[in-house]
Amino acid sequence: MAYELKQELRLSQKLMLTPQLQLAIKLLQLSRQELVDAVREELEQNPVLEDLGEVDGADTTPEAEAEVRKSEMEWQEYLAEGEGQKGSSLDFSQRDDEAVFESHVARDKSLREHLSDQLGMVAFIGDVERKVVEFIIGNIDDHGYLRMTDCEDGTGEAEVMDCMVAEIAALIAVDESVVRGAIDIVQGFDPPGVGARTTRECLCLQARRLPGEDPLVESIITGHLENLATKNYKVMARALGVTIDDVIAAAAVITGQLSPMPGSGFGTEEARVVIPDAHVERVGGEYIVLLNDAGLPRLKVSSYYRKMLGSNGAQTREVKGYVQDKFKSALWFIKSVHQRQRTLKRVVESIVKFQKEFLDKGLQYLKPMVLRDVAEDIEMHESTISRVTTNKYVQTPRGIFELKYFFSIALSDSEGGDITAEYIKQNIKAIIDGEDSKSPFSDQQIAVRLNKEGMVLARRTVAKYREELGFASSSRRKRFY
Repeated sequence: MAYELKQELRLSQKLMLTPQLQLAIKLLQLSRQELVDAVREELEQNPVLEDLGEVDGADTTPEAEAEVRKSEMEWQEYLAEGEGQKGSSLDFSQRDDEAVFESHVARDKSLREHLSDQLGMVAFIGDVERKVVEFIIGNIDDHGYLRMTDCEDGTGEAEVMDCMVAEIAALIAVDESVVRGAIDIVQGFDPPGVGARTTRECLCLQARRLPGEDPLVESIITGHLENLATKNYKVMARALGVTIDDVIAAAAVITGQLSPMPGSGFGTEEARVVIPDAHVERVGGEYIVLLNDAGLPRLKVSSYYRKMLGSNGAQTREVKGYVQDKFKSALWFIKSVHQRQRTLKRVVESIVKFQKEFLDKGLQYLKPMVLRDVAEDIEMHESTISRVTTNKYVQTPRGIFELKYFFSIALSDSEGGDITAEYIKQNIKAIIDGEDSKSPFSDQQIAVRLNKEGMVLARRTVAKYREELGFASSSRRKRFY
C-alpha cells in the first residue's frame, strides 16, 4: 500500500465564542453579589478601569460628568467591528437618595457560640470539667443534640446514651463520672433540651423545666411517643389509667410547648443574604421596575492612560500595545455590565407585564408562564432568559421572590383554562386545614374535590403537592378520639 502526502482545502462552519461574548454570558448569569465581586476584581486587575467614586477629586457636578462622557466617547474607536455603542461609561448610582434594596437574614449567634457564652459564666468548674464541657459543645449538632459517630448504631436508646459517655471518656482520657457531670452541665444550659442524646431525653429535659410539672407529660414522652405520633389517644389513656381528655391536654403541652429540635432557632455558621436585583414599585395604576444599582462601582476608563496613548511621548511600542489592549478590555467589560443590567430590566419588566394580576390581587392570579413567553416578548433567546433569571431576586409589593418563582408549568382546568401549581397547592392546603381530624381526606378524596372545582389532577400529583406543603398522609393526620 502506497502512502502519499497531499494538501486539500475544506470549508466548514463552526460556532466560536469570542472572549467578549464569553464575558457577556458570564456576567449575565452572575448573582448581584457575584457581579459586585467581579467588578471589583476587574478594577484590581485592569489599571485602565477606574471607579468614578474613588478617583481623586472626582465629583458629580455636571461638568465632571460631561468630561467623563466625552473621554469615553473618544475611546469607542477601540471597540472591535465598530459596534455602535450609545456610551461606554456606566453610572450605577443615578438615584442618590434611593435606599439600598436589601432583605436579609443577618448572621445570628450560632448554637455552639451561645453555649460557649454560658460556659463562660459558670463560676465553679475545674479545668478538666471545662475541657470536657467544651468537647461536648463542639459535638452538638445544629438541632441541639449531642452526636458521637461510633454510637449511631446502638440497638436501644439507653445503649446509645451510655456509648456516648464511654466514647467521650476514652477520647479525653477522663472518668465516665466526669463526662456524665459535664453532660448535666450542658443540659442545664439554654435552650432547654440542648445536649440531649435522644428525642425522649430532649423532650423530658424540656418537660422538667415547665411550670407546674405534669407527670403525665413525662409518662407519655418516656413510654408513648409512638402513640403520640399517630394520635392514638385511646390507647394511651387506657395504658396510663387516665381519661382521654387528660391525654389530649398533655399531648397539647408536648406538641405545643416542647420542641424536638431545640437548636433550630439559632443561626448556622453561614449567613444568608438576599439582595434583590430589582425593585418593583406601584405608581398610580402601573408598576415600574428600578434596578438595584446601589453598591455597584461606577466604571470609567482612566484619563491618565488615555492621555498616555494620545501623546507622542517616549513610551515603547510594547507599553502602548499593553495599554491599548487594556483599554479594549476595559471598554468591553463596561459594555458587558451595561448590557447585563439592561437585559435584566427588560426581563423583569416583561415578567411584571405577564404577572400584573398577581401583583394586584395575590397568588390565585399567578399565571402559568414559561421562559419562552418572556423570550418571545422581548425577542431574546430562551437560554438568555434562563441565565438572567437564575439566582436573581426582585422585591415587589407582595414580597421578595426569585425570578424563577414566576415560571411554572400550566395545568389545565376542566374548562380548558390554565392554572398554576402554586394555586393548586393553596387549594390543597385549604382543604386539609378545613378537614375533620377524625376523618381526614385521602389524596384521592382531595383529587375528587379539586376536580369538582375544575382542577383535574391525578392522585399522585395531589400526593406530591401535599408532601411539598409539609402535610403528612391521611393516616398520620387522623386523630383517634
